[in-house]
Amino acid sequence: MMLPLVNYGVKCMSMGFLVEEENPVIWRGLMVMSALQKLLRSVNWGELDILVVDMPPGTGDTQLSIVQNIPIDGVLLVTTPQQVAQADVVRGANMYRNLEVPILGLVQNMSYYKCSNCSHNHHLFGPDSGSKLAQKLDAELVADIPILPELSTCSDDGCPIVIKDPQSDGSQVFLRLGSKVVEKLKM
Repeated sequence: MMLPLVNYGVKCMSMGFLVEEENPVIWRGLMVMSALQKLLRSVNWGELDILVVDMPPGTGDTQLSIVQNIPIDGVLLVTTPQQVAQADVVRGANMYRNLEVPILGLVQNMSYYKCSNCSHNHHLFGPDSGSKLAQKLDAELVADIPILPELSTCSDDGCPIVIKDPQSDGSQVFLRLGSKVVEKLKM
């Protein structure tokens, strides 16, 4: 049994922990499925309140295998404002609906940039794309996450923004997102 890494009380396991740092993971089909099984069944997770599986966008073997192998209470769709990213999310939403997996909501990342001088929100990729997509998907837009330079710094330092600066606007976005997900899961 493998043990997950634990930081700030959060257990984490990743394929990135199991391969050399700069080596690509060039796997298909059965190799991906085997790796997923290991991450799900060969890690001593202990007791969990919630298991979050972060997956790349798409409608392939990985997503289908996850849905078929573990009970899913819901998916949170994550996009950016660009049309190509949103097209992937639409396909993913349709796949999950066909598989009868509840969609908890939509998160739009890199929604806008808040100017540090004037506090105006600049929608670099156009305004309202997240709410328009949520409406198209008949899903709630649960978070509009701005471009946050401090988020990159916190991630590189290994310290979550909600720990480093819990009162910041960026932290508040993530705290509200977490609360909404917990509420939707009725925990």
